[in-house]
Amino acid sequence: MSSAPVPGTNGAAAPGDDATGLSEPLLAVGGSDGGFHAGALTKVVVATALDGKAKANKGSVKAEAKDGYWVEVPRQLDATAAADLESGGEGGRPLMFQEKKVKASLLYPYRLLILIRIIAIVLFIGWRIKHNNSDVMWFWVTSVVADVWFTFSWLLYQLPKINPIKRVPDLAALQQHYDLPDGSSILPGIDVFVTTADSVDEPVLYTMNCVLSILAVDYPIDRYACYLSDDSGTLIEYEALVETANFAALWVPFCRKHSIEPRAPENYFQREGMIYTGRSPGEFMNDYSHVCMEYEEFKARLAALDGTIRERSDVYNALKATEGDAKATWMANGTEWPGTWVEPAENHVKGHHAGVVQVVLEHPSSSSKSQPEVQVSSVSLLNFDGVDVRLPMLVYMARAKSPDYDHNKKAGNLNAPLRVSALLSNAPFVINFDCDHYINDSKALRAAMCFMLDARDGDNTAFVQFPQRFENVDPTDRYGNHNRVFFDGAMYALNGFQGPSFVGTGCMFRRLALYGIDPPRWRSDDIQVDTVKFGNSVPLLKSVLAALNQDRGIVTPPANLDDSSFLAEMTTVVSASFDIGTDWGRGVGYIYKIATEDMVTGFRIHGQGWHSMYCTMEVDAFRGTAPINLADRLYQIVRWAGGSVEMFFSHNNPLFAGPRLHPMQRTVYLNYNIYPVTSVFILLYALCPVMWLIPEEILIQRPFTRYVIYLIITIALIHIIGLLEIRWAGTNWLDWWRNEQFFTIASLSAYPTVLLHMVVKLLTRGKGIRFKVTSKQTTAEDDDDKYAEMYELRWVPIMIPAAAVLFSNTMAIGVAMGKTVVYGAVWPKEQQKNAALGLLFNLWLMILLQPFALAIIGRRSKNPNILFVLFPVAFVVFALVYIGVHFFVVNFFPSMEI
Repeated sequence: MSSAPVPGTNGAAAPGDDATGLSEPLLAVGGSDGGFHAGALTKVVVATALDGKAKANKGSVKAEAKDGYWVEVPRQLDATAAADLESGGEGGRPLMFQEKKVKASLLYPYRLLILIRIIAIVLFIGWRIKHNNSDVMWFWVTSVVADVWFTFSWLLYQLPKINPIKRVPDLAALQQHYDLPDGSSILPGIDVFVTTADSVDEPVLYTMNCVLSILAVDYPIDRYACYLSDDSGTLIEYEALVETANFAALWVPFCRKHSIEPRAPENYFQREGMIYTGRSPGEFMNDYSHVCMEYEEFKARLAALDGTIRERSDVYNALKATEGDAKATWMANGTEWPGTWVEPAENHVKGHHAGVVQVVLEHPSSSSKSQPEVQVSSVSLLNFDGVDVRLPMLVYMARAKSPDYDHNKKAGNLNAPLRVSALLSNAPFVINFDCDHYINDSKALRAAMCFMLDARDGDNTAFVQFPQRFENVDPTDRYGNHNRVFFDGAMYALNGFQGPSFVGTGCMFRRLALYGIDPPRWRSDDIQVDTVKFGNSVPLLKSVLAALNQDRGIVTPPANLDDSSFLAEMTTVVSASFDIGTDWGRGVGYIYKIATEDMVTGFRIHGQGWHSMYCTMEVDAFRGTAPINLADRLYQIVRWAGGSVEMFFSHNNPLFAGPRLHPMQRTVYLNYNIYPVTSVFILLYALCPVMWLIPEEILIQRPFTRYVIYLIITIALIHIIGLLEIRWAGTNWLDWWRNEQFFTIASLSAYPTVLLHMVVKLLTRGKGIRFKVTSKQTTAEDDDDKYAEMYELRWVPIMIPAAAVLFSNTMAIGVAMGKTVVYGAVWPKEQQKNAALGLLFNLWLMILLQPFALAIIGRRSKNPNILFVLFPVAFVVFALVYIGVHFFVVNFFPSMEI
């Protein structure tokens, strides 16, 4: 888990402080037992400023070591942009990110090894076809087809990695050009979307921490707005958001005053050893203790909301409802909640309810001045002089739903705020977050802007994708949740072509790109904005025209929030039925009818000729939670892989994309679509150990020794290439190995399930992969263990093939040991050698399945070394069983052979 070079602060001086940080001591604070407690600072260490600088320098050294294999590419402008910038023209913009490429001393050997492996595979397959000698010819033919497929799949995966590019945002250049001396800013506006689908599976506290981190982000307050899109339509989410707005009036100024990082309180108060660099440690201690206390009270109010809403509703129902009426859920102002009710009733049940749009906080420059007061008892003890206490616009919304039409899952839940925000703020840029993520570096939105506003190709950049980082994953990353081989390897590689793919959360979009508008280099002068494409809403159509005409606009306060017709229009566009008969979900917005709406949305945008950028920061921009139980992780993989295969059989097939899609980008999307097919051949190979149960020797290829040697060489080359990739990607060997292990596990469980489902779907024309919200609710009994969920055994049917492979390999090794005891003295040396080489494959597969083996032994897997006992015992047991059965058969059934 990465962290800031100076944990607990972004290193900036508080207002009025000496920016050098040398005039006052530093203050380090930490909590006992991994957490903080209200009013109790259990560990305080005062250090010199030089000590703090030493820690910062140490972090810089680590960053430099990670970038040691990268070299800067000279910054260049085209002639027109350079002349405009030199003359100080209005359109002149500086270069706002640094581009780096892998050093030639590493890149060329990396490319050479890829070429060598291609040649080796061609020679290997050619040798196999020439020596078509096998004990079972149908299996030989299948294995050759498998080798050809493995080669094809590997090429699709590996070739796009030949030109990795890293881009680093230049925050200083952005600040210099867009932040004005008077403290104001000309940065463009951003609409921030937070999506949630279930207040149980996605705990309210997670969602509200995400919102708080957004409200406190380091971006001009009047230049962004936050929208919570609640697909459950529950009152608890809305009232939690109101509570959050009230607490934010204290939390946000506290963050700004003391340069707090991260700005999600739950995560901030759990950090240890945080270093404060301000000039007034005594003032910070006072502020910290009171804010911590208020946060505990805030959490208590959130926890009590369910009971509060139920009690209030019981009272109102007793006063206002007549006998036989449904029991409504009531808001605090005495009106019925239009969304889902606590006790479901007609038109108020999940999947069937009215739409809701509630502006919780209006724009800070709004004339109504609806900014909340700080409703905390200790506010008089906090000094916020010189601190901007304003909050950005905050909106709650829930889509109107009906069982009569499709709600289009997460994609629909993203398109709804895209339309509502067009009416309320219409910012030229939008960024979406899953509710279990939060902003870990408050400058993250500024970092994305460095790419969008860059003079080189910023106008043709559709989206900026950040890596996904998780903090609830165990240190060994048992189930490959961090997926660093993808986020730190493949995504850098895509930077060298048309750009990274959209991966669901933490992605900033240009609004016009989501609207299906072509990039400037391909854009025509006559763009149709009509009801067929965007829907029958005049204000929405006007907002689209405004988005087309604005250069880099700002978030402006809506002037007609009290207008009943405007409110009715918002209710119209937020309805899930608004999409019917329009291009929403096909050529406009996030794409429907597929489980991986993110991948297809990015594909559609790339197909129009847009580029994308990948942004990594020294401090993780965003962090979230991941499913750490194997069953949940596999279901997540089923959805991802299922959507990928569905894409291949849809009109979004990359083979038929237009000419604007870069050839390598097309290769990447094709790989996304077909990689699960590889699991068919992996599963076939993985079940080969059952041949040990057959009395005769059966070899897939003769001469077997040479075959195994060739196989070892081709596999070893993959890992040698991986070693070089690890160096430029900045990952480690464990990341690479976990990726190999989990791909094998998924290939024996999730991927075959997906393929079977797809076959059934194609034959029956049924529905696609069902979307299942990944639960973030902890259900493990051991609350004291952070990773207790990981140790819970949750058996699901998709694990059966992997369990069968694990069992058959364990049995095969045991039988092989038994056969060695029985026949070892009479086997010829060639057969002994073949048996030993065959066992190499069995052992290799067992090592790859180690995480799965740990999963099925449940809580005993807390000590992974237990496998060093269990497996040998199992081998010996199967060996003894084989020996016993052999002697029984020989003595009583001498005509039989085993």
